[in-house]
Amino acid sequence: MSDTAAGETRRRGRNETEEERADRMWQELIQEVRVAQMGVQILFGFLLTVVFTPKYADLTDTDQVIYIVTVVLGASATGALIAPVSLHRLVSGRRVKPQAVRWASRLTLLGLVLLLATTTASLLLILRVATHDGYVPWLVAAVVAWYMLCWFVFPLWLRRRHTMR
Repeated sequence: MSDTAAGETRRRGRNETEEERADRMWQELIQEVRVAQMGVQILFGFLLTVVFTPKYADLTDTDQVIYIVTVVLGASATGALIAPVSLHRLVSGRRVKPQAVRWASRLTLLGLVLLLATTTASLLLILRVATHDGYVPWLVAAVVAWYMLCWFVFPLWLRRRHTMR
């Protein structure tokens, strides 16, 4: 690390101060959250309408429980993915952006895990209603494995492979 003329410590790589890095990371995080928010809000919106359809009364008790769990997971995912906006608004101008970025990142990751759970439960419910075949849990497990691979395993592998010294 080297000192600049202004006396600020600059980091290696992009040669940016902690505040500059926080600004950049905040912008990147907000772009990522926008994509996830859109998906979870559309899914949650559709989930909210199911209970008002005639088909809901025909669901088995198990399917109704799966539906309720799915709605709660969707609401939780929505909350976690909108939380960074609220966090930013409430701490803006308080000179805690690096800390806010870290917390917003954690909330976003939590939101993605909850979105995975919501999507899994939604898929399970839909396939249970569409077909009562025994392969439904296997199909859901395969889709969850695909999500896990795309959302977590590959990014973590990439991070480990290219950041190990």
